[in-house]
Amino acid sequence: MRTYLVTGGAGFIGSNYIQYMLHKYKEKVKIINVDALTYAGNLENLKSIENSPNYEFIKAEVLDRERITKIFEENDIDRVVHFAAESHVDRSIKNPEVFANTNILGTLNMLDVAKKFWETEDGYKEDKKYLQVSTDEVYGSLLEDETYFYERSPLEPHSPYSASKASADMLVKSYIDTYHFPAYITRCSNNYGPYQFPEKLIPLVIHNALNGKSIPVYGDGLNVRDWLYVMDHAKAIDMVMEKGRLGEAYNIGGHNEKTNIEIVKIIIETLRDLLPDSHPKKASINESLITYVGDRKGHDKRYAIAPDKIKKEIGWYPETMFKDGIKLTIQWYLNNLDWMERLTSGDYQKYYEDMYHNR
Repeated sequence: MRTYLVTGGAGFIGSNYIQYMLHKYKEKVKIINVDALTYAGNLENLKSIENSPNYEFIKAEVLDRERITKIFEENDIDRVVHFAAESHVDRSIKNPEVFANTNILGTLNMLDVAKKFWETEDGYKEDKKYLQVSTDEVYGSLLEDETYFYERSPLEPHSPYSASKASADMLVKSYIDTYHFPAYITRCSNNYGPYQFPEKLIPLVIHNALNGKSIPVYGDGLNVRDWLYVMDHAKAIDMVMEKGRLGEAYNIGGHNEKTNIEIVKIIIETLRDLLPDSHPKKASINESLITYVGDRKGHDKRYAIAPDKIKKEIGWYPETMFKDGIKLTIQWYLNNLDWMERLTSGDYQKYYEDMYHNR
């Protein structure tokens, strides 16, 4: 049995990855999920597997060296998949220090503890690997004459969030180059799918539309993002870990570029298609809910990454087209309204008011 230490596994992408791995490998893997359960961490995401004999949850901060060390002492960790991060640009603009601590120093702590337990006199123990989950935002914004970001593109982050992730990437690269540490870096485009915290665009639009609330759109709504279905991302991470070249970075893109306003209008249209005519909210779900608000500070105009390298070297490609993935996503939220309601009460409401009502 191979043992995986997954940080941030109660979050959106991490929880989908854990479910993917346990479904694919079953008793061949053990998953240790380390999560601090901050605002976006939710153990409900993992209810279907919480009693699995090869799954264990440990509440801990990645900054807590003593706790992380103890986990390595008590388990023969074969793989580290490091998702844990503060991850929302708006929050990073409000409180950059939190992002620097968790995303940079937390990554340094994970690297250092893994190195300590895996290193031998002549290298590293056999088949030990670390994967840093990063983002396309580290590349900055594409210029008008640029088509895609590639792994060789320079890192030019613009927000405190993307700067913290770029810094973490550079730390991983330094461990690879200095210590020959067995690691990979993956950089993904915008993920969407089940269990995404409703501060992000797609679940926010779904939630507001269903509740007859205005749908805030930054600026002119023409900022472009590439969208990747979360289970395609989970599969890519697994394939990189098993087939990738150690020391390399891999872009994981969905080839689904859309402007923000396109996304909003697609969701409104899809909701109207999926809801029965008898649904009490259907009549109020229309484009009149769209409200343009003041733009985000330093808002990057366009992200798009080329997944050519991962396709050529590993054979991964995005299987889910956006038109199919968005239907699956919206249907999941319609089937799990109680999950959404529990998340959008309390502290989230205060955050939402602060973000959008004063613009």
